[in-house]
Order: sequence, then structure tokens, then C-alpha cells
Amino acid sequence: MSASGLLAQLLNGLASASSLFLVSVGLSLIFGVTRTINFAHGSFFMLGAYMAFTSVETLAPTIGFWPALLLAPLACAALGALTEIGLLRRIYKAPELFQLLATFALVLVIKDAALWLWGPEELFGPRAAGLEGSIEILGRQFPTYDLLLIAAGPLVLLGLHVLLTQTRFGTLVRAATQDREMVGALGVNQAWLFTAVFALGTLLAGLAGALQLPREPASLEMDMTTIGAAFVVVVVGGMGSIPGAFVAALLIAEIKAVCIWLGVQEVAGVEVSFSKLTLVVEFLVMASVLVWRPWGLMGKPQAPARHAGVPEQPLRLAGRSSTAAWGVLVLGLLVLPLLVGEGSYATVLMTDMLIAALFAASLHCILGPGGMHSFGHAAYFGLGAYGAALAVRLLHVPMEVALVLGPLMAAAGALLYGWFCVRLSGVYLTMLTLAFAQITWAIVFQWDGVTGGSNGLTGVWPSDWASQTEHFYWLAWALCVLAVYGLRRMLFSPLGYALRAARDSAMRADAIGLDVRRIQWTAFVIAGAFAGLAGALFAFSKGSVAPDSLGVSKSVDALVMVLLGGIQTLAGPVVGSAAFTWLHDTVARNTDYWRALMGAIMLVLVLLFPQGISGFAQQLQALWVSQKKERIHP
Repeated sequence: MSASGLLAQLLNGLASASSLFLVSVGLSLIFGVTRTINFAHGSFFMLGAYMAFTSVETLAPTIGFWPALLLAPLACAALGALTEIGLLRRIYKAPELFQLLATFALVLVIKDAALWLWGPEELFGPRAAGLEGSIEILGRQFPTYDLLLIAAGPLVLLGLHVLLTQTRFGTLVRAATQDREMVGALGVNQAWLFTAVFALGTLLAGLAGALQLPREPASLEMDMTTIGAAFVVVVVGGMGSIPGAFVAALLIAEIKAVCIWLGVQEVAGVEVSFSKLTLVVEFLVMASVLVWRPWGLMGKPQAPARHAGVPEQPLRLAGRSSTAAWGVLVLGLLVLPLLVGEGSYATVLMTDMLIAALFAASLHCILGPGGMHSFGHAAYFGLGAYGAALAVRLLHVPMEVALVLGPLMAAAGALLYGWFCVRLSGVYLTMLTLAFAQITWAIVFQWDGVTGGSNGLTGVWPSDWASQTEHFYWLAWALCVLAVYGLRRMLFSPLGYALRAARDSAMRADAIGLDVRRIQWTAFVIAGAFAGLAGALFAFSKGSVAPDSLGVSKSVDALVMVLLGGIQTLAGPVVGSAAFTWLHDTVARNTDYWRALMGAIMLVLVLLFPQGISGFAQQLQALWVSQKKERIHP
């Protein structure tokens, strides 16, 4: 360690902070005005890099490097405006989770579009014209181009400050950030204001991607890696706060730089690799800030929206016909292996569907009736999987015992994380659950001696009596049916009624003597335990477990399953998990561009059936019953 090395890393941190600020400030602007959680923002960052590569390669000899490079963010702004007009404008009044689902579907479409246009290989852009060399600072060479990036962040911050404080457009943006319903009531055309803000946000994301091209190659992984960091910056700084985004980007980038400079150090006789903390340091910062200041460093508590939306109907016990239909379905699943034959792939696929149904049902009980929007539910699925795998590998216990220890480990994780999470609500709760899930993933990913690191754990096989595909299917069938039924009964127990009361009005629930936080915490732990059971079954069904089981994509899968099925129905997670698993398997086996097709299907479902597949079916049933009554009693 040396002073020159520290200075070099701090300068690198400043360059990274500017890039992170450029992409994050656009996300913050979009959320501040439209209240849309734009999961596709990282995709526009990726498109900015790819478009800059194409424009520089084709137009730089004619118009010069910098004009060609700056065409990319303009193209991103045009695409952003079209996206807002064609898609987001239709779902602004939908719940936040449906907006998240729609923008995630857009991520899948854009990723495969980029794959089709530019191919799977990384694309290295040319050096920036006039800034190819380096300068010497304290005996170390520092890239000249990084000095430009260091200046870009403050310049954009200054420009946005002037725009938002000295222009009528800026006044409207600030007013909409504070109270968008009142802005509409005063006669402002909200539609075009939202379009302009979305175009500005995507322009900044495209600019960040274009400016990053001379520094790193354009790749298909840029979208997901960037959107996670951008969400962290926006939440740490405060949703909708531009100065907050700048401070948060600077804080996170410099902490990462210091971690790299520290390298491996001995602390209290134990070697600690600070450089490995760079995988998770931003989520540690976010968790710390949200626990201390729930609305971010420079943010403010969100004003409640004036439009309440459609009130959610109370849950009702299934009637005789519905109970009979579910009974037939359960019995049909029981005899399925006998019908399809021994060793059939349909049995394997149905096992996956059963496990997915339990995972989705565990999320649904805190997401719908509980009103707690978790974006890190995969943490408990993964803890259950690793708990069962470690019990087999390290403790040498049989599968039957591991299926108990796995859910217990997941429940312990939910007990710890839930204590912090239930103290927040809305977007901040969502982001804190994501932070805890990423922290757990980083621990599993790097703890090679216990978890196997990136390779995971193998050799996690069922007991001899359940080793055949059909026998393990019946085990999964029995456990999943009992667990889903248990979750359903819980929602009609006193705990379930109290949970829904806390969701609908926490203040009224508290006024009548309900301990809201304890109720939500209890439900959080129960949901975590059932997710852990799904994870343990998953580990034995595949014979192995990897860090992907705790990743963001796994949490998104569960969220998609619940929303596709219908968040306001008890059958929603079961229907949604079956549809999602079947679609994913069918589409992935029949086309190389399965993400785009999956995304397109999800977009159609969101736009046509915002209440979910099960909710739409219930609406049709209710309409049919009412028409039948009218025919009998005109």
C-alpha cells in the first residue's frame, strides 16, 4: 500500500462514480416524476454502448469521433420516448409491481434484440480521439480519458441543476416530483411531461453507455450489472433526489476504490480480502443507510398518491365447485407418473412446477395479503437449498433430516433479515430485501471452503427410496400440496386476517391493538421457511446447488410467477408458476431468442390481463354467474 496507489484508486473511483451517476440520475428522474420502477433502464445503458460502437465504426471517418459517439444517446432518447408512449403510458395507474414486471419483460426483449443485431461477442470500441494517452501522477500513469469521465459527472449535475431551476420545464418536473396529481389538476399535460422526462432519463443512460465504450467493451451483461448498481445509488441517495444520486455514486465508488487499494489485510489475526467486498459493498451501504434513514441520504418520505386505485376484494373460501376442481387436479397430479410412463420428461417438468408453485406461494403470502413487496425472496430459497446440501455433505445426514434443516436455515435468515425489513415499506422495503439477498449471495459465492464458491455443491442426492424420478415426484407432490394448503389455511387464520388488516391500514390496525411489526415479521419468517422447503426440494431434484439459486434472477422468477397468476387470488401463484415454467421450458427449447419471446408474452399478459391469469378467469366466472342469474330472474 502506498499514497500514490491510493490516489490512483481514488481517481479511478471518481471516474467510475461519474459513469454511475450518469446512469443513476436518469433513473432517479424517471421515478421522481412517473413513480415507475424502470427495470429496463440498464438496457438503455447497454444500447448506448452498442449504438456508440456502430455509429463510431460507420460515421467517425465522415463526421468525426465525438459527433458519432454522441448520436447514440440521442437514439436512446428517441427509443425511450417511443417506449413511454407505446407501453408505460398504459400502465401508470397499475400497481408498482406490474410496472416492474412490464419493464423486466422489456429487458428480455431488448437483450435478444441486441443479441440479434450485434451478436454474442464483446465489442471493443476505439480509443477516444485526442484522449488516447495517459498522464503521470505521483509516478503512476493515469488514463487521460478517465479525466474526462471525472469531469462529466459534475458537468451533468450542473446542467441538470440549471435545467430544473431556471426553466419552466424544470419547474414542472420539480412540481411533479412533489405532487404529480396536483400538476395534472392545474392543467399541465402530464402525458407529454412524462414522455419528455423518460426521454431525458434514457438519454442520460445512453450517454453513460456511450462514454463507457472507450473504457470497456459493449456486452450483453451490461444491463443487469448496471441496473443493480443504479438502483442502489438511487435508493441510497433518496428516490428522486439528483444531488443525492451524485453523493451516493461518489460514496459507493470511492468505498470500492479503497477496498481494492486495501487488498488482503490481516485483521485480528485473520486474513480479510477487502477486494472481494467490491461484489457486495454497495448493498452493504444500502442496507446500512436504509436501516438508519429509510428514505435515503437526501430523500424525503414519499407523499401518498391521491388515486387509491381499485380496492382489493377480500379473500374468500373456495366454494364446492372450486374445491372439487382442486381435488380433481391434485388427484390428477398424483397419478400423472402412471399415465406418462416411467422415466418420462413430463414427470421431471411437473416436479419443477410443483417446486416453483411452492416457491411462488410462499412469496405471495407476504406480497399480496401481506403487502410487503420483497425483491429478494430467493435468499430464503437459496438458504434452504444450501442448508439441505450442507447437511448432507458436512453432517452426513439423510435426505429426510436435510429437508427439515434446510427450511430451518431459511427461517433463521428470514428471522434476521425480516426484523429490519418490516420497519420499511414501499420501494425502500423492496430494495432492502434485495440488498440482503445480494449480501447472502456474495457470502455464498466467495466462501469456497464451505459453499464451494462459484462451483456450488454437488452430490446432493435423495435417499435410495426416492432416487427414482417417479418416487421423488410423489415426495415433492406430497410436501408441496401440504405446504401450499398450509399457507392457504394460514391466510384464513387470525394471523392472516391481522396481516391483511396491517396491509390495508397499519395505523388503524395499531389503534385496535394489533402489533403490526410483529405480525408482519411472523409472516415474513413463515414465508421464508416455506421458500426454504422449496429450495431444499430443488437441491435434491437437481443433485446440486449453485449461487444462482440466490440471485436476483431467481427472485424475479418468483415475482413474475405471482404476477402472471394474479396477486389478488389464492390460485394465482399456482397458476402463474405452472404457466411460467411451461412457457420457459417450451420457448427455450424451440428458439435461440427465447428471452424476446418470453418478454413479448409477458407484455401481452400485462397489458391484456393486468389482474393475472387466475384473476381474469375469476372475472369471467363471475360474469357468467351474473348473466345466468339474469336469465333466470330477468
